[in-house]
Amino acid sequence: MTTRAILPVKISLTDGDFYTLWAPTWKEKGAEWQAFLGDDQHVLVFNSPEELLAYINTTRSHDLVDHPKWEEFNSQGDDRVLPSDKQYYDIIGAPEFLAGRPSHDNVSHLSRVFQISRSLADVANAEQAQIFFASHSILGNVSRGSDHYAGENGMSEWSGVGRVVLSNWEQVVRSLDEAVRVVDSQELNAEEVAAAATSIEAAKESRAAADEQRRAEEEARAAEEDPYDSSVWGRAGIDPVKVSIQGQSVYTLRTYLNGAPVFLGKYGEIFTFPSTKHLGRWILENDDHDLAGVSTWEDVLNAANAGELTVEVHPDNSYSFNGIAADIAKGTDAVDTKQMGKAYELLADAADWAKDDSLNSLLLANPRMQDYLAYMLGSTRAAGYVPSAPFNDKAEAWTEMEQQLIKRFSKF
Repeated sequence: MTTRAILPVKISLTDGDFYTLWAPTWKEKGAEWQAFLGDDQHVLVFNSPEELLAYINTTRSHDLVDHPKWEEFNSQGDDRVLPSDKQYYDIIGAPEFLAGRPSHDNVSHLSRVFQISRSLADVANAEQAQIFFASHSILGNVSRGSDHYAGENGMSEWSGVGRVVLSNWEQVVRSLDEAVRVVDSQELNAEEVAAAATSIEAAKESRAAADEQRRAEEEARAAEEDPYDSSVWGRAGIDPVKVSIQGQSVYTLRTYLNGAPVFLGKYGEIFTFPSTKHLGRWILENDDHDLAGVSTWEDVLNAANAGELTVEVHPDNSYSFNGIAADIAKGTDAVDTKQMGKAYELLADAADWAKDDSLNSLLLANPRMQDYLAYMLGSTRAAGYVPSAPFNDKAEAWTEMEQQLIKRFSKF
């Protein structure tokens, strides 16, 4: 739920994307109100932010002028009509959020769509949409967030929301379509629209410059806060990697060249060690491996020869496979998807570096495993697919993927 008084919003309806202003619920003289930019008869929507800006710059009579925060909003810069990403509401696309699992993104996007749709229905008296929200109490829990669907009955309830939406959403959207009036470009002064476009572009450039400066400052602070970035490894771009798998842990090194992974190893064999000390000693005595050709490898060697090299693994480069197969067998809610995503990243990196098609071949031979991974890891490839028990075949396929990785290790 937003705390800002008046918001620029972008909404997707049947005929396309439109822009307007929305004032979520506020209290005045003991009563609750909500409003959109409109006249006495309709909620007004516009084809572009510049048309919206031209309208509010030239029109003094509309439904928001009496809002207690209107003057404050209207005194802001010309970018006040530009919605942020979170102020985009894909109303017509709501069923797509329900096609995937109840992730944070899917639930939060759907919750915001429900919020603005219900508000638009109430303000514009869109009867069918009002009836829809009043008739289905199951919709109310969406605002509680993804944690609400993490419990034993979470997936079942999420599917229930999906059934309600799929059966009724077309009628809801049609009702909202009829509740708004698209202001035709011909109704607006062309010179005012052109001037608004120019001022918005200037505001966007100013915003981009400010955002860039803020990002630079944040990156500088992050670099200062993380000593690893200033270590030999951070400067060289070569990272110690820890892999915990099937009850054991091994260590190796990895970098990326032009986006492609390169491991400490040769001919598809990853050189692995039981401890960071073993790895550090080996580096001093061996140079026949793929990393020796990396331009910054000499920096690592120089630090090692000077006795200044400490092999330390950054948390981002620690991969644990332990328990994933067992959790897969239990069900989707038991799996730590962050852990699984990192582990799959390492599997893919190792296969890419080794130029080994065994991982791809396994997945091609098990298309449901591909769908399962896409679903669990939030890929769009999983649209419409929901895993169902039993999951033993998925656990076995994952274990086979682990075995492929272990076979690439020099020692395990």
